[in-house]
Amino acid sequence: MSKVPTLRLDRLLANMGYGSRREVQSLVDAGLVTLDGIEIEDSDQRIAVTRDLSERMRIRGKPLDPPPGLALMLHKPLGVTCSHKEAGPLVYGLLPDRWRRRDPAISTIGRLDKDTSGLLLMTDDGTLLHRIISPRANISKRYRVTLDRPLRGDEAEIFSAGTLMLENEDKPLLPAGLEVISSTSAYLILTEGRYHQVRRMFAALGNHVMALHRDRIGGLTLPDDLEPGQYRLLGEADLAQVLPRPAGN
Repeated sequence: MSKVPTLRLDRLLANMGYGSRREVQSLVDAGLVTLDGIEIEDSDQRIAVTRDLSERMRIRGKPLDPPPGLALMLHKPLGVTCSHKEAGPLVYGLLPDRWRRRDPAISTIGRLDKDTSGLLLMTDDGTLLHRIISPRANISKRYRVTLDRPLRGDEAEIFSAGTLMLENEDKPLLPAGLEVISSTSAYLILTEGRYHQVRRMFAALGNHVMALHRDRIGGLTLPDDLEPGQYRLLGEADLAQVLPRPAGN
């Protein structure tokens, strides 16, 4: 059984974006921080950082934000970027203000480019992030593709062969699955994430991607009721749908 980590209250709340340690102390002095309905009197009190802490602690009468170990899904809209290197508003701007001051910071698990919408995972847990993006995890991602021209008919065979080479690369793509929806739309299922891979795959076959939307990572599907720009916290059961089971289970 793993040991539950503890942190001083002032450090915990400062790391979660509630203000400096001095500001946290002021909250405590004003009786605005409670645990299990009881006012905390010392800002240096050590707090067990349990999964249910946000249900037990109140700040100014409101539930504590999710403690470190946060994971969420975001329905990324078009025109919003995942990287500071791209022009335009960032996905972090869709989160509560305070969350952008957290330490460790919330990061995207992989990226979707500015012109791609859909399911994006985010976390402040570096171990979780690397488990999901590791090539060894072999996690599939499904994209709905809308094309400029009708499919030729041989795309599924070419993509599944594992021999397609993209321009300026010297290593063939891993096999990918194609599920045809109509003459100009399909689902593409990948287990790798090269730069603009979906668009370049269809370009290699003489077609152009008009719209791209990711709706599934592993077994986790973007809910129909999660509107663009909205997010939802993930629990252990959600993450179990993303991560592959250990061998033997």
